Amino acid sequence: MNEDSRPHERPLNEGAAEQIAFGLPGLPGARDFAAAYAHRQGMPDDRVGELLLAVNEVATNAVTHGNGRATMRVWCAGDHLVVEVHDEGHWPLDGASPGATPPGPYATSGMGLWVARRLSSGIDFATGASGTTVTMSFKV
Repeated sequence: MNEDSRPHERPLNEGAAEQIAFGLPGLPGARDFAAAYAHRQGMPDDRVGELLLAVNEVATNAVTHGNGRATMRVWCAGDHLVVEVHDEGHWPLDGASPGATPPGPYATSGMGLWVARRLSSGIDFATGASGTTVTMSFKV
């Protein structure tokens, strides 16, 4: 998997994206939402499993480190499925790309963005006054 790939831009036709809002209790529904979309696009089961691991890590971070609520949007761009998770929290990006460094040998936390980076074709982070958005792409 190419860790340095940039994910695809937002769809030109916003109606092309599907969206779900969720909180911590809604994480299973958010995962189901992403998996159902991936299956409808013809993504093979093994890659749906990888997508779900990455989505779970990013969505869990969004509701535990953000404000408790998040939104997930999914769409296709060419032969890639794009997943965007947005929450209203923010953190200062210090120049290092989040999740670029593997966790320590006995780490019990701090692995989520590293895992998402490893499983996605591309990942991008944006944070500011309106919150944080993580956008991942996955080859269908």
